[in-house]
Amino acid sequence: MKLGAFFSAAVLAVGLILAQEQQQQDQQQQQSPVEWQPKTIAHKDVKPFSQPEPVTISEKAGVKFKPQIDIKSGCVPYPAVNEAGETSGGLQESGSPTGGCRGSGHGSQIYGRSTWFNGLWAIMYSWYFPKDSPSSRLGHRHDWEHIVVFIDNPKVPEPKILGCSPSWHSGYNKYAPCPADVIDGSSVKVKYEHSWPLNHALDITKDAGTFQDLIMWDQMSDLARRALNDTKFGKANTPMNDWNFLGKVEKSWPFK
Repeated sequence: MKLGAFFSAAVLAVGLILAQEQQQQDQQQQQSPVEWQPKTIAHKDVKPFSQPEPVTISEKAGVKFKPQIDIKSGCVPYPAVNEAGETSGGLQESGSPTGGCRGSGHGSQIYGRSTWFNGLWAIMYSWYFPKDSPSSRLGHRHDWEHIVVFIDNPKVPEPKILGCSPSWHSGYNKYAPCPADVIDGSSVKVKYEHSWPLNHALDITKDAGTFQDLIMWDQMSDLARRALNDTKFGKANTPMNDWNFLGKVEKSWPFK
């Protein structure tokens, strides 16, 4: 082979290698996920997750023991996040306590997450509200409330409710056992109300409430979970995210 031809072939080979490497880099850049950025939208525009058909034992238990909530005052529950990871911007505490938060037409949401704790199965159910306002100019933007229901074992044919702890401001109202007259079948009845000038909180009630579509933590999209882990909701803490869930379950333990 002549020397010139040899160098030409070598240059061509190097060029092909560089082109292949560049193509691989371009493909990797295209496949790399876009860096997640928090985004809030109007509370009335957040669409909830539809309640999926339960498949796993924990999902079936979540649906079976889904509580009902009776809204005595203030806002009704809204979805906090959509499938794309966009979160609710909430509402200012100006205006009436029910102003702008009696339903968007998209539907409400209840969030669930469960785990074993001290030998019992703990299911946390959480609701989000765009604001927490006992009266005009009092309260704050965003509110999260939740109840932890303790059952014996989701795997047995007829699991039983052994205790329940609805959130009450920075703590809990704890019941062990959970009174029979506040349980409708397998659903604990809770109320959302305030005692002026205190903000809203939960407690058990004998009055029937309403149900919302349940989405369990593991059923949500990755973006939705990321948003609930990373988004700050002002003075309201997201109870079931990775940073708060286990600590709140421990704090809600109703058994002495």
